[in-house]
Amino acid sequence: MTDNSFMLHALKEARKAYEKGEAPIGAVIVKDGKIIARAHNLRESKQNSTYHAEILAIHKACKKLGSWRLVDCDLYVTLEPCPMCAGAIIQSRIKRLFFGAADPKAGAAGSVVNLFNVETFNHKVDVIQGIMEDECSQILKQFFRELRKKNS
Repeated sequence: MTDNSFMLHALKEARKAYEKGEAPIGAVIVKDGKIIARAHNLRESKQNSTYHAEILAIHKACKKLGSWRLVDCDLYVTLEPCPMCAGAIIQSRIKRLFFGAADPKAGAAGSVVNLFNVETFNHKVDVIQGIMEDECSQILKQFFRELRKKNS
């Protein structure tokens, strides 16, 4: 599979979030060319600020592998991770992060801050941005446009 095909799976997760009234963000974790975990945002339905797609996917991958170390795993997520998720990605030892759309309000991979470039951290994550950026951006724009319309 290609980076785009893995991001398509993350977008499928984002659509699940959208249908639940959640911010449409999806994530998949890949090891040895296979998806081992998938998740989407559940903050609203679970009323838990930590239920971001990345965190939930990391939990599932750790359970599947029986380890908190996700060495040689890649994470594909539709939106640039926030500081909380960036920290979890680093702490779980994910090898590479692929994200679609930048997050100019909360992005921690370069948009607001870049936690992945902190030299003193004990683990380095390779970051590749802009995978299917238009598609990842469009689903978010559509969701928030509809939300604003509904709330006006």
